[in-house]
Amino acid sequence: MQKRLRPYLIVITGPTGVGKTRICTELASTFNSPVISADSRQMYREMNIGTAVPSLHQLKKVNHYFIGNLSIHDYYNASMFERDCLELLEKLFETEKIVFMAGGSGLYIDAVCRGIDDLPSVDNELREELTAKYRSHGIIWLRSKLKKLDPEHYRVVDLKNPNRILKALEISLMTGKPYSSFLTGKKTERNFNIVKTGLNLARKELYEIINSRVDAMIEKGLLNEAEGLYPFRHLNALNTVGYKELFDYLDGHTTFDKAVELIKRNSRRYAKRQLTWLSKDKDIQWFHPDDMIKILDVIRNRTGISRNNF
Repeated sequence: MQKRLRPYLIVITGPTGVGKTRICTELASTFNSPVISADSRQMYREMNIGTAVPSLHQLKKVNHYFIGNLSIHDYYNASMFERDCLELLEKLFETEKIVFMAGGSGLYIDAVCRGIDDLPSVDNELREELTAKYRSHGIIWLRSKLKKLDPEHYRVVDLKNPNRILKALEISLMTGKPYSSFLTGKKTERNFNIVKTGLNLARKELYEIINSRVDAMIEKGLLNEAEGLYPFRHLNALNTVGYKELFDYLDGHTTFDKAVELIKRNSRRYAKRQLTWLSKDKDIQWFHPDDMIKILDVIRNRTGISRNNF
């Protein structure tokens, strides 16, 4: 009896707006395979326009997972995604030779491909207390607290990202140990093979696409979506580009036109941060989004699927 080879997870990543959903849907359709979303915001069912969820046509073309499976009121993180995704992959690989993963959330992709450190669970009361302190005292208070509790992590964390600081504070306060002491950085071996491909464009072209996409979101009704979510603007899920700028407009802190310009600017900055994160991963092979044939060749050569080895 021929031995069944290990299945493959094909990762399609890249910056926001580059065309990951379109390319991954086409590839998955070619291989008759499902797609797992590794977008940390497309999971929230109330956030559709601002997170550019796959279209109904794309959702019908291939099976997608982790799209609209959560509420903005649910707490979720990369560790939970790792757990849930690995459980799903185990089931999918019972029948699938290849599964695709599309997304630009580098931490979520790393959680599945490399594993992340086993962190203790955090008490909900502590999380709510810290979140309340952040809302009342601002990010400066968070930074100061982290600098005292974990100066090592303070030196490397993104000090502009309150979510990352809050997470470190939660662990440090709950355990009495610095958050950095839990970060081993060890890679966890998986029982499936991984092929990583990245999509990218010339910076000017990418930024033009991002600007046009924001305009399209506004035309589709992003403001109305933000208005419906405004009562819950304090939730972590809504600390997201496209929503927080419109919340400022609804609060009367800026004009609508200025809010739209800030969405474009912050989306471009987010794309730059994504590329900085992803560029550290030397396993990613980069392509222009129009290089579908080249991407197909890489997948076929790496998986050997044409040889019917499964």
